[in-house]
Amino acid sequence: MQDLNLQLIAILNTHHHHDHTGGNATLLKQFSVPVYGPKNELITTLTHFLKEGDIVQLQELSLSFSVLDTPGHTTGHIVYYATKNGTNLLFCGDTLFPCGCGRVFEGTAQQMYTSLQKLADLPDETLIYCAHEYTLGNVRFARSVDPENTELLKREAAIEKQRRKNIPTLPSTISIEKATNPFLRCHHPDIIYSANAHAGKPLTDSVSVFAELRD
Repeated sequence: MQDLNLQLIAILNTHHHHDHTGGNATLLKQFSVPVYGPKNELITTLTHFLKEGDIVQLQELSLSFSVLDTPGHTTGHIVYYATKNGTNLLFCGDTLFPCGCGRVFEGTAQQMYTSLQKLADLPDETLIYCAHEYTLGNVRFARSVDPENTELLKREAAIEKQRRKNIPTLPSTISIEKATNPFLRCHHPDIIYSANAHAGKPLTDSVSVFAELRD
């Protein structure tokens, strides 16, 4: 940070998993900054406890985040959504990934599906910043359950080119995910067909399709 002349002004946690919060204490030894995170999870270093409807003001960046509850990956997972200079920004932790979503560790399939639908309802041009570079593996899984999706085929080729050059695949956008992410397409006949084939029986609703895909 010092080499880049950057100054830490806040820490924003989306959930309690150690790969997201394990650096808090070390950073706080060097920087006296607020630590934001979910009210309904145990993160000992938090100074500000958040739930849906709360606002995080980062005055140094002229940035205001709205907090959304997105349980599923963990029971209290939250995301941060803002608009800056006409650009919509979503920092979504481990809820939504390019061509994928987080594992359902603590919540239910219904909760995770509902959380993903909440994010899908954000403006199409919203830029998605998630927490892991899982895109190449995710897109290959997506192709296996949605093989006739021409947009997905083009995306796979682009992502493979990016990763060969060690270029990050983020940010994505809501519109791209709605066109290519199978977890946002549980209503589509091709996705339903693949889920039914894996289950060995007809699945009656989108949540059941989602659960089968996630399994």
